[in-house]
Amino acid sequence: MNTTINIIPHSRQRYETCGDWIFDDFGDLHIRISDTGNTDYEFLVGIHEQIEAYLCNKRRIKEKDITRFDIQFEKNREEGNTDEPGDHILAPYRKEHQFATKIERELAKELDIDWNEYSKTIDEL
Repeated sequence: MNTTINIIPHSRQRYETCGDWIFDDFGDLHIRISDTGNTDYEFLVGIHEQIEAYLCNKRRIKEKDITRFDIQFEKNREEGNTDEPGDHILAPYRKEHQFATKIERELAKELDIDWNEYSKTIDEL
């Protein structure tokens, strides 16, 4: 399995997200990260997405089911709500998302990144 991570303008995401992943027909993983202007932040999102994608693939959780859930979540999002779709109790990838977030938080600590500032930047994309 090859993995590619690309930084893209936020407006080019498939839907309202800062990180997106998909496996191609060859089993290669493609991750698209929104440009935050901060390489540390992009690194954190990239690691999160890679962990989440690998675990979902290993556990046979389909990307199309995740994307469908995320799009519906965003469609129903109330203004001001900054919750992550993957944290929702009904998210098909909740366990995988939450584990990826744990690792992401540990890396943020190691990089001396303020989690609240990081989250604010992501929420404002």
